[in-house]
Amino acid sequence: MHEFTPWPKTARLFRDVVVTEKIDGTNAGIHITAAPHDEPGEITVYPGEWTSPVVDGVRYVVSAQSRKRIITPGKSTDNFGFAGWVYDNAADLVRILGEGLHYGEWWGRGIQRGYGLEERRFSLFNTSRELPTPGVDVGGVLVGLVPVLYAGTFAEAAICQALTDLADYGSVAAPGFMNPEGICVYHTQTRNVFKVTLDNNDAGKWEATA
Repeated sequence: MHEFTPWPKTARLFRDVVVTEKIDGTNAGIHITAAPHDEPGEITVYPGEWTSPVVDGVRYVVSAQSRKRIITPGKSTDNFGFAGWVYDNAADLVRILGEGLHYGEWWGRGIQRGYGLEERRFSLFNTSRELPTPGVDVGGVLVGLVPVLYAGTFAEAAICQALTDLADYGSVAAPGFMNPEGICVYHTQTRNVFKVTLDNNDAGKWEATA
């Protein structure tokens, strides 16, 4: 017998969007969770989770990931040194970020476009967070947010203008770098993220309405 399958609710297009600069680095994430209480004098070993700092009397489990896997410090197990940085600065990251899974872009020196930087940075995708501008120094790495280029009701003209400004004036994340990658558009009602790049994949598709 067939079972009734409802048509999913149709989302409205003209709702708020957040347009951010798409940074060309490597996708990364930090897992932070409060750990179960250890017995006195004991430290629990968590399989796959490789550091557990104590912050304000609470033990946390902290791990790092790339786009496809959990990563750990080491030449063959890390991703451009991201896991090593998280490991070395786990307690500070707990204090700044709190519990949760924190996605962002690990970028800068030696990663993809490099952006002319001598250092590396970690830019969070969640722009609703409260962090000082341009960010917080954690072990020599600036932890901040990806730049917001437009926030408001979905409008093709506004999205195209954000792309035009990037093409004309260069990166907002790294001022003076004139080869930015493009934008990400987060649609708040559907909670989907869309990208538009300035390379050949999208060239010409947005310029007509800019």
